[in-house]
Amino acid sequence: MQKLVKYLKNYKKEVIWGPVFKLIEAILELIVPLIMANIIDIGIKGEDSDYVWRMGALMIVLAAVGLTCALICQFFAAKASQGFGTDLRNKLFAHINSLSYAEIDKLGTPSLVTRITNDVNQLQVAVAMLIRLVIRAPFLVIGATVMAMIIDLQMSLIFIAAAAGIAVVLYLVMSRSVPFYNTIQKLLDRISLVTRENLSGARVIRAFSKQKKERKRFEDTSNEQKDAAIRMGKISALLNPLTYLIVNLGIVAIIWFGGGAVNTGHLEQGEIVALVNYMTQILLALIVVANLVIIFTRAAASAARVNEVLDTHSVLSDAGNEENIRKEHADAPKIEFERVSFQYGDNGGESALRDVSVRIYTGQTIGVIGGTGSGKSTFVNLIPRFYDATRGKVFVDGTNVRDYTFSQLRKDVGIVPQRAVLFAGSIRDNMRWRDESATDGQIIEALKVAQAWEFVKKLPQQLDTQILQGGQNLSGGQKQRLTIARALVGDPQILILDDSASALDFATDAALRKAIRQFGKGITVIMVSQRATTVKNADKIIVFDEGEVAGIGTHDELFETNDVYREICLSQLERSEVVG
Repeated sequence: MQKLVKYLKNYKKEVIWGPVFKLIEAILELIVPLIMANIIDIGIKGEDSDYVWRMGALMIVLAAVGLTCALICQFFAAKASQGFGTDLRNKLFAHINSLSYAEIDKLGTPSLVTRITNDVNQLQVAVAMLIRLVIRAPFLVIGATVMAMIIDLQMSLIFIAAAAGIAVVLYLVMSRSVPFYNTIQKLLDRISLVTRENLSGARVIRAFSKQKKERKRFEDTSNEQKDAAIRMGKISALLNPLTYLIVNLGIVAIIWFGGGAVNTGHLEQGEIVALVNYMTQILLALIVVANLVIIFTRAAASAARVNEVLDTHSVLSDAGNEENIRKEHADAPKIEFERVSFQYGDNGGESALRDVSVRIYTGQTIGVIGGTGSGKSTFVNLIPRFYDATRGKVFVDGTNVRDYTFSQLRKDVGIVPQRAVLFAGSIRDNMRWRDESATDGQIIEALKVAQAWEFVKKLPQQLDTQILQGGQNLSGGQKQRLTIARALVGDPQILILDDSASALDFATDAALRKAIRQFGKGITVIMVSQRATTVKNADKIIVFDEGEVAGIGTHDELFETNDVYREICLSQLERSEVVG
């Protein structure tokens, strides 16, 4: 947790003054039993009503001052904890956005969501309790014991014995329950994962009538978390009964031995009442300490998970790269892969790409085709440097992509991923993701090229139409066309369509390809698809098979000479369509 202390630097005043005011409240709380003892021993015993009223008024004043101090401390604690949580959450969100696909794949999206929400909330609570109770609770335990010593040294031995007994109980209970907190947090990650999968895949689950199976899967995961929480709860449940037993035995001992001391005149009745009050204060303070141990244990587990994210740094970096590096290499291809190999993760598994060498020139339309898992998407993801090649080099305009800044490289590349993702807001807002200064005219032109203007212009609010989260109020084809239009806004030099027309009918797909060809003569287009008709008319077609380039050429050349391409074509089209 020490690594996260720096996020409290803007709240030094609150962190310092909050405990000070809480300490004042605790001091006043320790004074009250002495005043009560004097009321009994002097006021009531001496039948001095004026004294009783004066001491009663003093107690009210102390209560009012204590309440004021507590409220001030509460204000400081709330301000510091919420500010700390906000700063940490913002930092965590910004850091997650700086990670590459590889780190996000490794950590897992559901786990990251849990860490930025639940774990940060646990740390907020810990900060609030740190300011409000960390000093107050131990001070009350120590202070009550010292005040008991002042009243009677022999009777204070009961306090020491009770405090030691409660400390042993706390240690035994906490040492056995603490390990469960890490387990529970991991199980919460799994619940988040299952929930996310079920919500995002609701249609698929219903299509295959797997509701019962998924319900059972969720129940099993939830029950596993419940069982761990119950096991922890059974241990923690011993805490209160055992501490109350020890304190009540202490009170019995005080009354038993104190009664004898009163009979001998060694102690006054009011002092016995004060001792009982101090014993009760110790009980309440130690229960608070027990709760603090639980809170800080949870916070420590959460801090470790948050630090794991903050300590994870992207394997991709553009530090030290020139912002305006220019790529004026006269005869250089627009894109070049030089003996590139790539594998996901660092587990030494099978390579997704092996020894790929390809040259793509400015203005060419390139088709990329192959079976599922053949490496098509991996190939295009290396161009905007979403991943770094494991071996070999990738060049854009003759310059290694590793030498560009991310902003400059990706400014020139418009990419439409396989999964169409739109964000809540207007169509205009979504279209301006590449170029915030894009005019309505530029947006409409891109929509026309993407074959999306036809349905957008029919909407009552047209560009001002609000899109729900994830584009829930649009069909699959409409979402794909809008994501293609978004990539076209800002005139990218390279346009990558990663199987992004799969939801379009053949007529719309053909119209889209024709419009893209006419949109910009200098634009380099890479179309990834499993449809032979989509790539058939490309200037060149790259055929992938099990991570390797199986062939490069035109449709006619590959159909005659490449077995993989011929098999794909004949599985989708009649021979007359292929040859035609």
